[in-house]
Amino acid sequence: MPLNIDTDYLKQRLKRVLEIPSPSSYTDQITRDCAEELQRLGVDFELTRRGAVRARLPGKKEMPARAIVAHLDTLGAQVKALKSNGRLQVVPIGHWSARFAEGARCTIYTDHKALRGGILPLKASGHTFNEEVDTQPTGWDYVELRVDEKASNADDLRELGIDIGDIIAIDPQPEFLDSGFIVSRHLDDKAGVAVLFAALKALCKCDTQPEVDTYFIFTVSEEVGQGASSVLMPHVASMITIDNGTTAPGQNSAEFGVTIAMADQTGPFDWHLTRKLVKLCQQHGIDYQKDVFRYYRSDSASALDAGADIRTALLTFGIDASHGYERIHTHALTSLARLLVAYTLSPVEISRDAKDIGGLKGFTRQP
Repeated sequence: MPLNIDTDYLKQRLKRVLEIPSPSSYTDQITRDCAEELQRLGVDFELTRRGAVRARLPGKKEMPARAIVAHLDTLGAQVKALKSNGRLQVVPIGHWSARFAEGARCTIYTDHKALRGGILPLKASGHTFNEEVDTQPTGWDYVELRVDEKASNADDLRELGIDIGDIIAIDPQPEFLDSGFIVSRHLDDKAGVAVLFAALKALCKCDTQPEVDTYFIFTVSEEVGQGASSVLMPHVASMITIDNGTTAPGQNSAEFGVTIAMADQTGPFDWHLTRKLVKLCQQHGIDYQKDVFRYYRSDSASALDAGADIRTALLTFGIDASHGYERIHTHALTSLARLLVAYTLSPVEISRDAKDIGGLKGFTRQP
């Protein structure tokens, strides 16, 4: 089975998607870019109304179809108010700490142009506020966006075209290091997107056809909890989500190899599918570890919440400082891509999953 992954291509795709701002609800451009890359690879795809991308690799059989999912959208912010001092009050898009927003460079997208700025604490000057710069509280009520234009009051901001609700994209500031480490904002989940493309490229060059139709899906609203709620085909029986795994005290995730999530805050993942993925790692010499996440949900959760009767699993690349200035390693990304290729080409073990509902015959057993 060919498990060779083009690492240069993987990093190239990651650099490309990091260059495209895509906070939730502002994802048209990244949808177009991904669709164009799928065309270049020769992979058929279709788009939902809001821009989720559903690419299809045809298999020997149509059912029970598989899906592999990553999300294109990232964290960001929105204009909450135009302040009398010529700065902007902001609120987050997605769940992230204002602690990580302090000092961030960003772009404000008005209806007609893009403006640059930076997010600062309300008391940003030590020469003025002395020790108060260290003792002021942390939170979104204690930061403001300084627009890099001449603006000393709210009217000046209006003249610039800024309005309440305008989208703010946070600069990723990526670094690709010779050590294999990659440091950037928004690696969640643009690294997952790059992994899907690397696996797709390997599969497109492979002479082996997948056992069943396999959909590679890119969602556009995971960071706000919607994700894969309305993008799956009815005949999809199992779905694997690719996202970040938190390397932090008390966690078993790692920045190397594949981290297989056994559960998150929504409960355990499918017993049979997770164990199949472990078995594939063992068969193909792919480094892996297991973990359980307590304050975490993903595209898998949104699909189940929407009522999809599917088996779900979560595969992750270990990430340090999740939802902040994040760090990952190339080894984890290539390991994930290898596992996705192995999974896509693996035989179906639960043939009964081809039917929405049935009798006891062929139903699974657990020891």
